[in-house]
Amino acid sequence: MTTRSTRSPRRRTVVALAVVLAVLAGFIVRLVDIQVVNADDHIKDSLDVAFAGEQTLYGTRGAIVDTNGQTLAGSILRYDCQLSPLLITQIDEQVLAGDSDDRLWADVSNDVAEITGQTPEEVRAIVGTALAEDPNSQYAVLKTGVSTEQFRALADLKTPYIACVSHPARTYPDGAVAGNLIGFVGADGTPLESLEQSQNDCLAATNGTRTYEKGKDGVVIPGTEQETPATDGGTLQLTIDRDLQWYMQQLIAEQTQTMAAQRGAILVYEVKTGKVRAAAEYPTVDPNDFAAAEVKDRTSSIFTDWFEPGSTFKGLTAATVIDAGGQTPDSTVVASGLENFDGGARVRDSFQHPAYTYTLTGVLIDSSNAGISKFSQKVDKQTRYDYFKRFGIGEGTASGYPGEGQGLIYPADQWGAQTTLNTSFGQGVTTTMPELARAYGAIVNGGVKMPLQIIESCTKADGTVVEPDLAEPERVVSESTSAQMREMLENVFLQAPYAKTVAIPGYRLGGKTGTGEKSDGQGNYKAGVYYTTMVGFAPADDPEYVVVVTLDEPTKVTSSAANATAFQKAMTQVLKTYRVMPSTTSPELLPKFG
Repeated sequence: MTTRSTRSPRRRTVVALAVVLAVLAGFIVRLVDIQVVNADDHIKDSLDVAFAGEQTLYGTRGAIVDTNGQTLAGSILRYDCQLSPLLITQIDEQVLAGDSDDRLWADVSNDVAEITGQTPEEVRAIVGTALAEDPNSQYAVLKTGVSTEQFRALADLKTPYIACVSHPARTYPDGAVAGNLIGFVGADGTPLESLEQSQNDCLAATNGTRTYEKGKDGVVIPGTEQETPATDGGTLQLTIDRDLQWYMQQLIAEQTQTMAAQRGAILVYEVKTGKVRAAAEYPTVDPNDFAAAEVKDRTSSIFTDWFEPGSTFKGLTAATVIDAGGQTPDSTVVASGLENFDGGARVRDSFQHPAYTYTLTGVLIDSSNAGISKFSQKVDKQTRYDYFKRFGIGEGTASGYPGEGQGLIYPADQWGAQTTLNTSFGQGVTTTMPELARAYGAIVNGGVKMPLQIIESCTKADGTVVEPDLAEPERVVSESTSAQMREMLENVFLQAPYAKTVAIPGYRLGGKTGTGEKSDGQGNYKAGVYYTTMVGFAPADDPEYVVVVTLDEPTKVTSSAANATAFQKAMTQVLKTYRVMPSTTSPELLPKFG
């Protein structure tokens, strides 16, 4: 039997237990609300408090690679290292009190300085200055841009007051190889020049962030971390062959210096694809140390500069009069060393000679200005202008190089009597190396002009491949005209004075030289100063490559013969690199005179 006296304590116990359980349930509900139901909101709110922290998660800038996937520009890890001055003083106090076996900062700073390349006084001054400004300072920059080797050496010191944060930095493993094309980035990672800058949409990474909340002791509070991951940049693939590019750069540097020229360049153009396999120039730039190069040498003069092509233009004129004027390699004109034309125009050859009955082939072999002027009259000037434009002169090449230059040719209705003739042999008109290479490519490629290309593709971080928009191949002259031009240009290299210098045993090749005058900027030409060009192709019976070699103001040899040695070596290397088989047929010698 339960008495009143026993029921009362039990009731009180039950009530007390119920109250406790109710309070506990309330805490549980509130905890679930904070930690689960509204966790994201509470974390967001907590990040606004004084002890919220944020860390940048760096994405990696995409690589630039050659046609074979070899790295021309890549990213490596660098480290920004910092110190905790307060922790340094606390450890020193413990060491001096005999409570710690750690080393004193005065000793450690010597090792740190040796690793970072600073002086011990500089390292100690960093800590001293920070403590003078704030005795409780927990942050001071030791050094930025520390290499991986230095970072590991600092870590081996096993000091709790040194911390390093990694970030990507740009590197160019082959130095100046293709430096003028690739460009460079600044110390802060900003793209500053050439393809690094123009293709930044492909290469640029998107940084992420990690946010968190810290307690007063600096420890990250669990559950408060939020992360937005970084996205790496894409891979930019060029049409350039790294090894071939290296060889051509060594070659043109040697030839430019040998001929005491201001500049030199070699362009290798693949006839059937339009792809540039090498674009070498001297002087050049090493993107790892771009400040060491002159400003004018930090871009690609191959793609930005224009020049008067001189007699290389006779090839375009010859193709025009064959295709539109009914001429053949054996067609003839009579031309002497100096010819007078209607309208008071006069044309002089580079050497004196009596009146010759020149074939069109002979005009190209002797590079007769008077002879090509007479042949140019087989078509009207508007037709010649239209053909020059179809060859791409003055149009640029849309190669993908930023700020690409283009030649200049005035409309035919603006040509006076003298200009009408001068344009037939490359005066009064300008072009660029890419335009000239593409034009000769069209002449020998069955008459079809291929779009010139230096960018192969961009492969995004997600694997998406983006290829450049290219123009459609365009027929400029007929297959018959192309075949006749190949035959004539081959005879130029067989019968010209420099024939032995450019010959490559076992291979048939052809081409043309040009010696362009240079403007003084005031409407006149500089006396005795020239821009020399040699453009050639091989094999002549089935062309695969066009090579263009230019020298700006050579002084040892001032004619285009200055380019011959470099051309021969360049074409030889191209044929070796791409394992082009020697010719199995023999050329036909064509007559110079009728």
